[in-house]
Formats: sequence, C-alpha cells, structure tokens
Amino acid sequence: MKLTVSCTLNLPLNRVWELWTTPKHIKLWNQASTEWHTTQASNNLMVGGAFNYHMAAKDGSFGFDFSGKYTSIDLEKKICYTLDDHREVEIVFEQINNQTQITQQFEAETENTPDLQQAGWQAILNSFKKYSETYEHENK
Repeated sequence: MKLTVSCTLNLPLNRVWELWTTPKHIKLWNQASTEWHTTQASNNLMVGGAFNYHMAAKDGSFGFDFSGKYTSIDLEKKICYTLDDHREVEIVFEQINNQTQITQQFEAETENTPDLQQAGWQAILNSFKKYSETYEHENK
C-alpha cells in the first residue's frame, strides 16, 4: 500500500531543496513532534549514496535510524530512495509561482496502521514547512 503526504511552502524551489537535503538543516526539522529530535544526520545525495537520520525521543526512552539508499535523483525535481527495510519512497518538488509543493509517496510498513503512518509522515513534512519558512524569514 502506498501513502501520500504533501505541503506547499512559501519559498522558492532552490531554497526548499537546500533545506531538505543539508544535514545541518535536517537535524533541525526532522521530527514528528516536539518530544522528538534528530540527533545526527548524514546525507550522500547521489544515486547509490546513503542517508541516515537518527531520530530519538528527547526523554531518551527510544531512538531509531531512518536510513536508506538513493535510487534516482533529478536535481530540484525528484528524489527516490529505498529504505533499509526495502520500502520505496518518491519525493516530488514542484515550483508553482513563488511557492514550492512537496509530495511524498511511500510504501506503508506493517507494524503501524496506515493512518498513523500517514499522520507521522505528514507531521514531519509540516515540521519541515514551519522550520523552512521561519528560517528563511529570520535569515533574510
């Protein structure tokens, strides 16, 4: 089963791409709620390159690696990767006037309900939107 999440950012595509793919930024937006954070992020953005984001509960009770390998990259348009558990993900970036739409499609896993997974991925995407728009506004 494939699930989809999306958002539209009030930023140009080149800025969205940079904030999405740079580890120093990934560590600051990659969480589904304020109780979580990403303690480390590495990203080798090339076909065959690997990424690894370690996500952890701030109270230290749980943590996990979100990792995989890139299978296709179309600069500032699309990123495809396979997670280490073999699920496939596609992320499409589309410039619409001065905004950027991000659409992520991912294969569901079997441990959590599809609704829970979709909500979690959407929460992370919403965190990215909030971080990116705030970061750009504060660094103009």
